[in-house]
Amino acid sequence: MSGVSISLRKRIGLELARKIRENRKKQHALRQLFWECTHRCNLSCKHCGSDCKQSAVHKDMPAEDFLAVIDSIAPFVEMHKVSIIITGGEPLVRQDLETVGMELYKREFPWGIVSNGLLLTRRRLDSLLAAGMHAITISLDGFEEAHNWLRGHPQSFTRASEAIRMLSGEKELRWDVVTCVNGRNFKDLPRFKEYLIELGVKEWRIFTIFPVGRAAEHPELQLSDADFTALLEFIKQTRQEKTIRLNFACEGFLGGYEAEVRDSFYSCNAGISVASVLVDGSISACPSIRSNFSQGNIYKDNFMDVWENGYRTFRKREWLRSGQCAQCSLFRYCEGNGMHLHDETGKLLVCHYQRMVK
Repeated sequence: MSGVSISLRKRIGLELARKIRENRKKQHALRQLFWECTHRCNLSCKHCGSDCKQSAVHKDMPAEDFLAVIDSIAPFVEMHKVSIIITGGEPLVRQDLETVGMELYKREFPWGIVSNGLLLTRRRLDSLLAAGMHAITISLDGFEEAHNWLRGHPQSFTRASEAIRMLSGEKELRWDVVTCVNGRNFKDLPRFKEYLIELGVKEWRIFTIFPVGRAAEHPELQLSDADFTALLEFIKQTRQEKTIRLNFACEGFLGGYEAEVRDSFYSCNAGISVASVLVDGSISACPSIRSNFSQGNIYKDNFMDVWENGYRTFRKREWLRSGQCAQCSLFRYCEGNGMHLHDETGKLLVCHYQRMVK
């Protein structure tokens, strides 16, 4: 299936997916809430969008401030259906995650973390599990040279691999591995896939790197259009093999590859079912989205008021029909691509579909 052409059958599927998405916009039931608990990080990744450092400009958000938000939304949501995802920075630099996690568990909110794995010891994992941790994602970006180059730490690959091998023995925990594909690790993907399978990985997600934050300073992080299309072919083939469950991230509309490289048709759920509380209290959608698209702040606004009455820029996206999107016949399906791929002015930085057309 070409990334350019879209069959009639697939267009019918896209139309059905669009109708479902429109209904979900009307309902806008909160399903994922990210908490950016810190900007501190023990790595210095070349692609970091928030420019996190070991000593961050913004102090960690006090646990009680975030839990106050949780208590404010609890009466209005189905708590067991709202996943709390703790991210950063590196969340494991905080020593009170277990305290927060136990409070979330008591309130029947499933919770998990996104980590680089550097600090995930057996003792810390047991502590997190005892606090009710439901899920964890570990980042591993290729073999040792490529991963350590991207992450800026000589032990990062070894420690992340050890964390993954440790997780492979946890039968009740949901976990997966994410890989940021770039010019350094692209050609190694077939061998890297076998390495992940050997580690015991069952769930694997792949992202590409968009040119924002530090990533804008490193053009070698970007794939060529030919390599990007080859990446989609690799994912498609891997899914057909069924040796590991591989999904391309929800980062953009993929034309003829829709429903072939991930489990569902493309949808950017930012502001529709996904929200976030950032380290400075900003109420946002996906944490990767520019700060000027924030909808309020927990220190002056009620979160549920914002969720119900804000987010218009996310739920009505006709304003994105400009520039290269203005005359695109496929806008009804992609609605301007992922919101994180727009700059501060709203200009689209990357169109995945056009990369396959060239």
